[in-house]
Amino acid sequence: MKAKVLPGPLAGSLTILPSKSHLHRLLICAALADKETFISSAPTEAEDVAATMACLTALGATIRPYSLPREGCPEGAGWCPPTEGWLITPIDHNNLPTHAVLPCRESGSTFRFMLPLVCALGVSGEFHMAGRLPERPLAPLDEELTRQGITLTRPEPKILCTEGKLQAGDFLLPGNVSSQYITGLLMALPLLTGDSTLTVEGRVESADYIHMTREATAAFGRTPTLIENRYEIQGGGQYQSPGTVNSEGDWSNAAFWLCAGAMPGGNIALQGLDPQSRQGDKALVDILAKMGAKITWTDSVVTVQEGTRSALQIDAAAIPDLIPVLSAVAAVSRGYTVIKNAARLRLKESDRLAATATVLNTLGAKIQETPDGLKIEGVPFLTGGTVDAWGDHRIAMMAAIASTACKHPVTITGAEAVRKSYPQFWQELAALGKEVHLIENL
Repeated sequence: MKAKVLPGPLAGSLTILPSKSHLHRLLICAALADKETFISSAPTEAEDVAATMACLTALGATIRPYSLPREGCPEGAGWCPPTEGWLITPIDHNNLPTHAVLPCRESGSTFRFMLPLVCALGVSGEFHMAGRLPERPLAPLDEELTRQGITLTRPEPKILCTEGKLQAGDFLLPGNVSSQYITGLLMALPLLTGDSTLTVEGRVESADYIHMTREATAAFGRTPTLIENRYEIQGGGQYQSPGTVNSEGDWSNAAFWLCAGAMPGGNIALQGLDPQSRQGDKALVDILAKMGAKITWTDSVVTVQEGTRSALQIDAAAIPDLIPVLSAVAAVSRGYTVIKNAARLRLKESDRLAATATVLNTLGAKIQETPDGLKIEGVPFLTGGTVDAWGDHRIAMMAAIASTACKHPVTITGAEAVRKSYPQFWQELAALGKEVHLIENL
């Protein structure tokens, strides 16, 4: 599919979608719990979330849309959690399948969270992957699983098979690997019959997402104890359902609209974001403020308006997913923006450093790649043109936001990539004032 996006600013308001990161964790905890759980969440058709649901269903959980009766919001409460969501009937731990086929699609979170879980349950697993997911690194998580009793095989490049039951013990991971490895183990190890430890050595990447995991498991009665750099996980217990939990709004997807507000003529208000969220991408608000954007909060509504747009030094270690769209803002900011510690972006759905530089340069930016980042010389405006999404949802959405600073239309091939995380993106872009023409492939 192609998307032709005409130039011009974005203005208006939206209610943001639920956080994929938070929802993955809540769904898994609910599927492991002792009784049904209602997850209050705005509707989402994100393919990554659907992948996690499909994997949990393959293990015996039942997940269905559900609505609670509206009881009204307390006076002055501002935004209230939605009454829509999902009702999860958990896995029967006494009647597990002996073998499960787990369709992870392109979701790295799904794969890395579900792999230790399936091993902890002792189910023979067959993980099916798509896109670039089979090429993305799995070490040293695979080494730790193998050391603790699991056999891993790859009968085909896009299939990983597991055999055996994970044994309790002492696990070790470096802190500079994906935090998804740490999350997967923190959610799986409580299921084992004995106690375990997980030691994380060195600087921890995306530490806020590990905090999010601990908060999610704590809501279901399973809290790992952290002593310096070692997690102590008590085994032999089941997750305890709190009955109802609320899914947060997604700061990662909100980033595209917040950055659009900082672009020329922008004025965007978003509802449903938690200012106290553990999501690392919440840091975007502070970054945009430092770049000169005008930020205001009213209850749970954050508004971003165009400001001075000045260059900034950006450390991407904790916020890698923000880099493509922040680069679009930096491309039309005064001065030289330097982005560093972003080497992990080369191992995402695309090589996001190469994709970001190529797409924005095609649209008229001045960007140079470095081994672990980007150097961006700001220009007054972009020109426009035709670019490819590189099969990457964040690159497709970045190009659309860049159109707000272009003189001519932006045509994006592979525009269907947004379905991975934000299927409604093109409709919401139009709702904020953009003229968008979607052309299906013949």
